[in-house]
Amino acid sequence: MDKARTAFSRMNRIGRQAGKALRHGDRIWQLLTVGAGIGVALLLLAIGWMLWKNSAGARSSFGLSFLAPTGDASWNPVLDKFQAWPFIYGTLVTSAVALVLAMPISVGIGIFLAELCPPWLRLPLGWMLELLAAIPSVVFRLWGVFVFLPAVVEPLGAFLSKSAGALPILGTLFAGPIPANGASRLAAALILTIMIVPTITAVTRDVFLAIPRSQREAAYALGATEWETISQVLVPYGLSGILGAVILGLGRALGETMAVTMVIGNSIGGSLSLLKPGYTMASIIANEFAEAVSPLHSQALIEIGFLLFALTLLVNLGARFLVWRVAGRTPQEERG
Repeated sequence: MDKARTAFSRMNRIGRQAGKALRHGDRIWQLLTVGAGIGVALLLLAIGWMLWKNSAGARSSFGLSFLAPTGDASWNPVLDKFQAWPFIYGTLVTSAVALVLAMPISVGIGIFLAELCPPWLRLPLGWMLELLAAIPSVVFRLWGVFVFLPAVVEPLGAFLSKSAGALPILGTLFAGPIPANGASRLAAALILTIMIVPTITAVTRDVFLAIPRSQREAAYALGATEWETISQVLVPYGLSGILGAVILGLGRALGETMAVTMVIGNSIGGSLSLLKPGYTMASIIANEFAEAVSPLHSQALIEIGFLLFALTLLVNLGARFLVWRVAGRTPQEERG
């Protein structure tokens, strides 16, 4: 009996020592994760500070007139006259159009893959979706220039110019004619639509697949049809995740460079029409930074980079706020 008690006490001591060792490992892991989070925050602040510091000359020279949409959209590196509002407008309008077009398509495909697609078709369609998301932007650029612009954008732009160009509100957005090669803000928006559809679709599909089966069974038990279950139960339940997917696609659209640079036309002008060539903030930096002819020119481009950085940051913060608000409406037991 004494030997048994001694062995039991020894096992208890070994267990306590092992527990302490494991807790020590947990502390190390906790410190590493906290350090990684702090490192990301410091990196974000360092990037913002670098852009802010290196654009000081442009800010002091132009002030708020750099952003204001005055009558003359001047961007003249020879005379050191710079205004960024055409590039800000080009970024916002192409991203907004792409998001409006991609959102219903992506959510619809995500619902189909998660809820309606036959099992034998779900896997190959999922592979195709992932392959589309993995295509490099330079491939979209070449395909857009040689195939998409002449076959789709040019006839679509001509149609929109004739049908919508004379309307009171849409006339400004579709004032034509579209250039003969199809390079325009409309082309950039459509290319961005194709590029962000896989991203939004993949996340939306995963959101629906993560919804507990009990939500569907409860709706069917109450007599709901399949469409009523999807529209009135599953979509509200996964709305926060869908919003996150949409904002993720918007973030990619805002920062896309190579594909947009080749199809937007790269024209500095003040026209608001989608059918006219233009620039985005990312494309003007990609086109001109290596050939900047003066320090002020470089600083103006860096200030545009800072504006793009701040815009992306604000979009992500707004997305987190929206997701938090939507998730806050879901009962705690449902979020489980």
